[in-house]
Amino acid sequence: MIDSNEKLAQDLAILQEMANQMEAYLKSDTLFWSMQYSDMPQLTLGGYWLRQHRLTALHTLLSGEQQAQLSAATKTFETAVSDWVVRTEQRAHTELEVRIRLWGEYLRDVFGSKSVGVAGYSARVEVRAIMAALISQLQQPPYTVQSSLLELILQEDKGLRARWQSGPFVWPEAWQPAYPQPEFWWLYGHPK
Repeated sequence: MIDSNEKLAQDLAILQEMANQMEAYLKSDTLFWSMQYSDMPQLTLGGYWLRQHRLTALHTLLSGEQQAQLSAATKTFETAVSDWVVRTEQRAHTELEVRIRLWGEYLRDVFGSKSVGVAGYSARVEVRAIMAALISQLQQPPYTVQSSLLELILQEDKGLRARWQSGPFVWPEAWQPAYPQPEFWWLYGHPK
């Protein structure tokens, strides 16, 4: 099983590649961009911001060289999006809409079928974490988040809270500082 430091190193490699391909991604019409390396997830703004959040929050777990790589990747990303502010915001909203739909479908499957279960929750909750990363960035200038999307998320969260079982943090314990419980409550337990 992969440990949290190895996962952070993988996240950093993915982040670097996402930053390097960001300009081409924004110029394209593709929402889920296939990256050059088959072992990497598809490039999206949410996927980038999820990793940037985690790596920045947990930078003390990175070596000095890794911290420098994180800083360089962040600068590469910022340069890529600087001329594409409107396009970045539009793409982020489109992705957020898709992620909300995927998350809602997953929750309806969990609550509507005994066979779905919650065994894979720790992997599936990444969609909700990406939604949080998108919202966080869209609430910062020069971007603006659509209030209608925030309402949809609040509705999904309300339904999840009604069937929530508090419990331990679902991701590696070393990552907890990046995801404080009050804000990221959906990482501390599972649907019941």
